[in-house]
Amino acid sequence: MAVISWTLLEYASQVWSPCTVTEISKVESVQRSFTKRLPGLKNLDYANRLCVLEIESLELRRLSSDMIYVYKMIFGLVDLSFNDYFVLRVDSTTRGHKYKLFTKYSRLNVRKHFFTERVVSVWNNLECDIVNFSSLRSFKASLMMCDMSKYVNY
Repeated sequence: MAVISWTLLEYASQVWSPCTVTEISKVESVQRSFTKRLPGLKNLDYANRLCVLEIESLELRRLSSDMIYVYKMIFGLVDLSFNDYFVLRVDSTTRGHKYKLFTKYSRLNVRKHFFTERVVSVWNNLECDIVNFSSLRSFKASLMMCDMSKYVNY
């Protein structure tokens, strides 16, 4: 089954992405109720419906979109100055990939959920033996092989 790459629920997710469990659940309920109405899927739970349809949860798709946008920022594929938003770590040569980001301290929860703060830990923990940074296309393909389920609720 073909997957639509962008929906209204994912539009501009770097600017606004729900951070509380309640908000995430409300957004996810749109896809949950739609998949439940498809023929033959009414009696399956949400996770099984996603497997049958070969799609990801909206939360996981937003996270993947965030990672792709960070890649675009690092490699200058968007018209934003990377240095205005992130700082590359210079001490990260021993483990992981060489594009690790510096983690800024956030005292307030409101700042912790900004795009530039929420993506750093996930980006830094991308598996270097799986992720291919050679091109955007190869990065997207290798990102699909990474297990990012530990960072999402659905």
